[in-house]
Formats: sequence, structure tokens, C-alpha cells
Amino acid sequence: MSRLGIRESDLEEKFVRSQGKGGQNVNKTSTCVWLRHVPSGIEVKCQRERSQSINRFLARRILAEKIEAMVLGAKSAKQQEIERIRRQKRKRSRRAKEKMLADKRHTAEKKSMRAPLSHEE
Repeated sequence: MSRLGIRESDLEEKFVRSQGKGGQNVNKTSTCVWLRHVPSGIEVKCQRERSQSINRFLARRILAEKIEAMVLGAKSAKQQEIERIRRQKRKRSRRAKEKMLADKRHTAEKKSMRAPLSHEE
């Protein structure tokens, strides 16, 4: 956080009751942590764990990642990972698909040639 210039005085922190799984512990204690970085206006809510102290740590880490992504833009590791997955899921062009299918047919032909010859008597 200090590397990104985030000070504790810039953070607004609230504790609210979590929702979902956790049973009585969640219903009785305020384990959900809501953080807001006042200068940038970025808000983070963390209720991953049942412990408030762990959620405080995780919320700060998530906030730091968001601010880093905002500061560095497309250079951040998270953005690069998202972009890589997007490229993988992108539809192939017609030419690329034809080439891939041609390679598959070629491989199939090679494999069919490996089949044992049937001996007719």
C-alpha cells in the first residue's frame, strides 16, 4: 500500500453484517468489511472469511490491486491475464479455422495409413 501511496488516513472503513453462509457467527458479528479510498472513490467490500481481521487484510489487498490497475492501466498483471483469456476465447477467423481443419485431416490420413493391412485369402 505504501508503494502505491495509499495512506490509512485516506481510507474510510465500515463493518457490516455479512450475508450467506456462516451460521450464528455471521448473524451475530459484523465480519463484512467495507473500505473506501476517499481520493479515488474506489469502494471494496470483503466478506470472504468468517473473521473480521482477515477480511480487513483481504479488503486492503483487493483495494490496492484495484488502485494499481487504475494507475498502471493495461500494464497490470491482472489486466494482462484478462486480455490473454479474452484472446483465447475469441472466435477463430475463417482462414485460421480452415488451416486447423486441414491439419486435422492430414493427421487423420497419416493415422489411417498406420492401420494393419487385412489379408484376404
